[in-house]
Amino acid sequence: MNEEDLPDASESLSEASGHSSREHQPNDLLNEAIPPGNVEVSHVSSSKVSLTWETQSAGEVGGYVVTSFCDSEAHREQTTDSNSVKFSDLKPGLKYDFQIKTQLKSGGLSQPALTSAHTETKLEDFLRNLGLKEIYKEKLSLSSVLQIDKKAVTEEAAKCLSDLPWCFLKRLMMVNGTARNVKCSAGSESQQDLPCGNVGLDLYTILGPKKSGEFVNPLDIITALFLCSNGLLQQEMAVKMSMCQFGLPLLLPDCGTQKHTLMLWALRGIVKKYRTQALSGTKSFIEKSIVVPEIPMVSFVRLGEGSLSKSEILNTLLSNPQQYHNTFVHHTMECGNVPREIADGLVETSWYFPCGGQNIDIFNEPVAVANLRGDISLCELQYSFLCKTSAAVFVFLDNFDNQYELLKKQHETEIFLIVNVDNKNFNSERFTKVLKELRLPQTNIVCKRKEVNNADFAKALQDIVTNIVKNTEKKNSIAQMADIATELGIMVDENASDCRKAEKNAEAITSKITDTAQYKEKELPRQGSIWKELTQLEKEECRLRKVGDKDIEKYKFGLHQQKAKLREQQRDMDISNDVISFMKAISCPAVEQAYFLKWMQIKIDNLSREHLSNLRAEYKHKSKNSSKEELKVIDQQLSRSYLGIENYFREIGQIYESTVSLPESDLFRQQFMHLPKLCAQLLMNGFPLELVDGEASGIPLAWVKDVFSELRKMVDPESKIRVVTVIGIQKTGKSTLLNTMFGVHFSVSSGRCTRGSFMLLIRVNKEYSKEINCDFLIIIDTEGLKSLELAQLEDSYEHDNELATIVVGLSDITLVNIAMDNMTDMKDVLQIVVHAFLRMKEVGKKPKCLFVHQNVSDVSAHDNNLRDRTVLLQQLNEMTQAAAKVENKEENKSFKEVMEYDPDTGNKYIPGLWHGNPPMAPVNSGYSEAVYELKTNIIQMLKDCKSSAYNLDQFMNRTASLWKAIKHEDVIFSFRNSLVADAYMKICTEFNKWEWEFKMHMYSLETSAKAQISNFGTSAGISESSNIRELVTELNTEACSELIKWEDKLINKLELYFETDGQVHLVERYREDFIQSAKILRNKSERSFKSEVHIAAENKEAMAKVEEVKKSTTKRLEGEVLRLLEESLKSKIIQSDEELRNYFDQIWEKATEPLRDKVMPKINVYSRVHFQLRNNVLQMGIHANQIVNVSLKDHGHGDFEAKCGRWLKVVKLTEFKQSYRAELQAKADEIIASCKRLVSVQRQEKTDYHDNYIQEILQIIDAKLNLERDAQYVLSLKLHICGYAARIFEEMHQDFITENYPIECVNRDNDLFFDDFKDLYHLEQDEKKAEEFANRCLQPAVETYIRVSLVPDVVDEMVCGNDPFIFSSRMSFQYSVLKDLLSKDKFCHFIEFTSSYEKFIREWIQEQIEKRFSDGTKLLELEDKYLKQCIRCIDNAIQKAQVNKEATQKEFVQDICKELGDKLVISQDALSACMVLLKEATAEKFADFLKKSVKEMEQALQKKQKQTKFKAKLDGLGSKPLDKLTAKLVGCGKQCPFCKAPCEAGAGAHKDHHVEMHRPEGLGGYKSASMKLITSICTSSVSTDMRFSNRDTKGEWHPYKEFKTIYKDWEISADKSYTTSDYWKYVMVKFNKDFAEFYDAEPANIPTEWRTISKEDADKSLKKAFGVI
Repeated sequence: MNEEDLPDASESLSEASGHSSREHQPNDLLNEAIPPGNVEVSHVSSSKVSLTWETQSAGEVGGYVVTSFCDSEAHREQTTDSNSVKFSDLKPGLKYDFQIKTQLKSGGLSQPALTSAHTETKLEDFLRNLGLKEIYKEKLSLSSVLQIDKKAVTEEAAKCLSDLPWCFLKRLMMVNGTARNVKCSAGSESQQDLPCGNVGLDLYTILGPKKSGEFVNPLDIITALFLCSNGLLQQEMAVKMSMCQFGLPLLLPDCGTQKHTLMLWALRGIVKKYRTQALSGTKSFIEKSIVVPEIPMVSFVRLGEGSLSKSEILNTLLSNPQQYHNTFVHHTMECGNVPREIADGLVETSWYFPCGGQNIDIFNEPVAVANLRGDISLCELQYSFLCKTSAAVFVFLDNFDNQYELLKKQHETEIFLIVNVDNKNFNSERFTKVLKELRLPQTNIVCKRKEVNNADFAKALQDIVTNIVKNTEKKNSIAQMADIATELGIMVDENASDCRKAEKNAEAITSKITDTAQYKEKELPRQGSIWKELTQLEKEECRLRKVGDKDIEKYKFGLHQQKAKLREQQRDMDISNDVISFMKAISCPAVEQAYFLKWMQIKIDNLSREHLSNLRAEYKHKSKNSSKEELKVIDQQLSRSYLGIENYFREIGQIYESTVSLPESDLFRQQFMHLPKLCAQLLMNGFPLELVDGEASGIPLAWVKDVFSELRKMVDPESKIRVVTVIGIQKTGKSTLLNTMFGVHFSVSSGRCTRGSFMLLIRVNKEYSKEINCDFLIIIDTEGLKSLELAQLEDSYEHDNELATIVVGLSDITLVNIAMDNMTDMKDVLQIVVHAFLRMKEVGKKPKCLFVHQNVSDVSAHDNNLRDRTVLLQQLNEMTQAAAKVENKEENKSFKEVMEYDPDTGNKYIPGLWHGNPPMAPVNSGYSEAVYELKTNIIQMLKDCKSSAYNLDQFMNRTASLWKAIKHEDVIFSFRNSLVADAYMKICTEFNKWEWEFKMHMYSLETSAKAQISNFGTSAGISESSNIRELVTELNTEACSELIKWEDKLINKLELYFETDGQVHLVERYREDFIQSAKILRNKSERSFKSEVHIAAENKEAMAKVEEVKKSTTKRLEGEVLRLLEESLKSKIIQSDEELRNYFDQIWEKATEPLRDKVMPKINVYSRVHFQLRNNVLQMGIHANQIVNVSLKDHGHGDFEAKCGRWLKVVKLTEFKQSYRAELQAKADEIIASCKRLVSVQRQEKTDYHDNYIQEILQIIDAKLNLERDAQYVLSLKLHICGYAARIFEEMHQDFITENYPIECVNRDNDLFFDDFKDLYHLEQDEKKAEEFANRCLQPAVETYIRVSLVPDVVDEMVCGNDPFIFSSRMSFQYSVLKDLLSKDKFCHFIEFTSSYEKFIREWIQEQIEKRFSDGTKLLELEDKYLKQCIRCIDNAIQKAQVNKEATQKEFVQDICKELGDKLVISQDALSACMVLLKEATAEKFADFLKKSVKEMEQALQKKQKQTKFKAKLDGLGSKPLDKLTAKLVGCGKQCPFCKAPCEAGAGAHKDHHVEMHRPEGLGGYKSASMKLITSICTSSVSTDMRFSNRDTKGEWHPYKEFKTIYKDWEISADKSYTTSDYWKYVMVKFNKDFAEFYDAEPANIPTEWRTISKEDADKSLKKAFGVI
């Protein structure tokens, strides 16, 4: 309803009905009629309008009177007693006004309610039925049609009319000749709905007409889709229809607007190759866009109703007797007899192009045919156009009654009449009369008689057309027809403003091109020799093939400088006007941009075809007489002369790559920063992106990477992608296969095969994406292997191998395209492909593969080729074994081991592309169907993929890693390493989280166990065990059970991770390492738990006698004091406090007298430590025992000096001895520092000495020495450390005895006893006892609990807090440390890091801990959490104790302690002191006082927590947080044998050590013979013929390449990149003299090029090494 029209309608309706429009004034609501309310138009079509309303009257309604009004019709009136009405038989496209009046039973009428509606046009009605009405406004795009959804891969018949357009498009995009045969299954299966059996005849059902709505004429569908599509989709549809040899729309009618359009743009993309009879002798051919050549056109029209099928006759006319094809839809085709609804006025066109075959060609010259649909009396405009453009117009005419007047008009073409004289309505007299009036020659009258069959009749027409074509001078190209169309008022699609602007921009660029080769050199210079040279330099930088005996670092720097100069040279080049224009044009709005790229492609292809045609002709002419050199020149010209749109993008990519190395603030760079975004948008819109440059054989990585970065911003960053690639021999239809399969448009122009590889992005429908687990499909089309152009080059095989490795490495599914007519080349290609598959298998990827056998048309191909498949598999197995031998992976024996391949399902047979002889052959429907089946198989394989899909970042990282690996030549090793780094860090991060959860749980368990042991045998004891040993057994059993459970949990998490993560195949070989780490963690935790529990139990037992003495003394004291109290109370004499004190002191002195002789037994700590040392060195032999059999008191003083063993004396090189001694000394210093830290921690525990302490120290020494061969060094170091430790342990033992001297312990509570006695005497005990219990017993226990609980929380905050990256894995930790070192940039830090790694790391971690908690809020938050937790436990314990109403105060306190026994360790001395003199009375008042005291204690602790500085709090935790973080992050402690960089392997049980970023060996103290620090970097050295010598080689020289024979457990990847170790190069340059002084050496000879490395370069190198973005 159009509301703005209602006022006008109201006026006209009021006048028509004779009623006033004034407001109704009812007198009696029961008798007055009220107009209906809420009138709505419920349905509108081209001929119907339905209205609904609501009743408003209060009186009795008899019905409603509804009247319709239209300017072009008389008004119509309907009466209804319902609240709705339908008007039928309305005219389309008109506005109708409606008034609805309420009629009462009494006859009274209300004022009218008004509304209006526009009937749909015939076109709108039809489009609505097809579900295209909304699309008509927005227009379909090519990318939306190509989107993959469920319908794209399922063969479901159309169920409703709205399915028909999509069924047509789906088949058309796959160039299926049956695309026009679409109809609803409901219509085609209507006969199946008839009842079965003898139920009588329903003649109406049998003989009655079919419902017209069930079928649609294919021409209507085609017309509707062209009307609803944008220009680019129209062009693509036209190209596909042309390949199917369908009639194409030349003039497109729009029955909605009554305007018609010449489809020049839509047809411009069609290119045809043909050979006229004149060229048949030379075998030359013509290749042009069909809109360009001037070809005579003959048109076929109909006047009035006809008895002959014009289209059927035309099909016969255009068909060779042996190759009939339905070019035009006619009445005997499926749905061809359905009345057309919107296609009348459509002018279709087709062409006949000869192939040069005398016995095949119907016409020797090309001819265009036009076919007007509908009666020319109703299509005069189209008829006029055809008369002006055609060499002849054939008019089908049967009825001569007043219909021929149109033919009398003056025409600009020759008219032919085609008459069916056998038609029953034929009138010979009228026929004769008309002929005289028309004055047509007899030769222009073609009569169809029944004795002439269709073939003969078509032959007669062919002869006439041949004669017309031969003699006519009227030849027009379709481009020329545009002017005629404009004169007649027919629109031309190319005249759209966006299209015209785009053409103007494209013409401005392409009009200057004459010689394409010269044009590329002049206008696109960056992609020529410079880009090729850059690619070669990149490869040489990695491969170092030509290094010879040159200094490796200088050689690498030289290559780096050459690259920089070439990039600078690229930047210095002027950007040509054409490239500037190109960049401006692709920056236009999307529609104009798309048109521009199409225009560029069309115009460049036209130019290239012409230029290549001339060169081919020249080559052919000279091939008979000229020399090979001349032919070679022309051959090179042919190779260089192809110009494609990709050349412009290649130039843009090189401009971008040359500027991206400049600083981000550089203005020149900023000019081009928008280019990746433009290209990303093009990729989203379905334009291909060049991945591998086809001429330089390189990947412009920075360009491609940034394009994908921009693409990531345009879509969901986590969008998943799958990749499908085709690979095979050159010119075997790979691009055509992909185009047919996915409806895309990879270039397949003549004279040019794909070079390099291109990728296209296809969106997957949102709902369907969940089913196939990807959001986008990337299709990669590759250059053909075994290219003739490259065959003469020495590295052609290498080029093919590289290309195959890249595309196979990126693919989820690889299609290996095999042309069955060239088995020799096929074997070569298979060899290349097998190499690629093998490499992928070795890096952990097992790709899926399909072998596509083309040109196999036999229906029994699959069964008949069973033997061929068996032979193929045998060949593949042989090739796999050969490839495995080359790659040194000979364990691979069969092809199935390398990839997922099933001979039965892994081979697809596809018939030939063409059905007959081109150019008139349509695409073979069998080809389309076979390709469609292949497509469904591919989608199913993607569904079945077990590995997860990549996101865009992962895809790009994989591309970068592959390219890097290929440049290094060692694909298996390099690619695996670069990809594994990310995957390894990821699993390390996850494992560290699980491991920390494990440790947190065990720490909690251990804390609880220690509390139970401490409280055993006391009031707080909760265990029912009879003795401490039984309790220890119970705790160990419980711990073992928990450990097993957590070990299983950890392993299950690992297994799940390896099953579900998409990248785990890269770290599959580390699976066992992590599982072993889990087991080792469990065993280590078990040993630690048992050790801690054992020590705690032994300490408890050692204190048992002392505790018993203290307990008995306390009891005796209590008895004496109570007796004194009783006497004092009996005497009823009030004593002063002083008198009470005197009495009390006398009793105290007497009661404690027996304790003065009680002392704890002393042990000989030195002797026990010495005993453990001798046991430790037993396996070293008698000599070792003799060495350590000395007094420990004489060792461990001062600094340790490393002493070398006997074997070093045979080494003559002094500098080697010095280096060895320095190395031993550094290692000793590190071990001593570690052991001293442990001794310090053990002393802080304030426990007695235990043998476990020294055993732990000896274990640390053994682990760090790692089977050190120098016995004298090992023994002297152990003596030194044990001597030091024994002295500290002796002091610790003495302190423990002093602290626990019974008399001193009891005397500490003297004042407390007296106060209790005094309070009891004055009857003030309850409150003070409650306060005493809270402050002396509970508060210290709570503080201890908080302090112990904070340890794992502090660690947890560092590991999992706001910035978890630093501590998430060893690799991320290393990166963070190195980053911090660079930011501080001081020698003192670097030297401590390199020479005292563990010490530095501990200090650095401590600094980070303090930094993290420096504001105090986090620690306060944690403390408060545990304080509240403790208070809740205490409150709960009090409530539970209160349940026993009869309990005395002492029993009440004991119940509370027991309830808290597994959490709080309550001091027994404090508890004993508190328990004495407690009343035997009930605890009711005491409980109230205790609750109050606990509340006050909580407030006091909160205040204390707020006042205490964070540093003091951290110091109170001791070194435990630091120890735990250090143990987690330092790792195994092994260092690179060359540069001393620490191992960064994540799994605790790793088999191989590795480092992400190695250093110059001089930073580890390595010197040359001249005592200068050396600059060699081990990652470079291991790829050269250099040699090394050290103590591990016993002074002998050993090749770096064979370092594995000496260091079997080290992985040192050969990384020849110049910038890889820029970080450490920068450090060595800056602090060269400082390092030399520290190592007592001469400064290194720093390569000049190192001095150019800036701090920013070092930072970039660091990020690159650790993969940090």
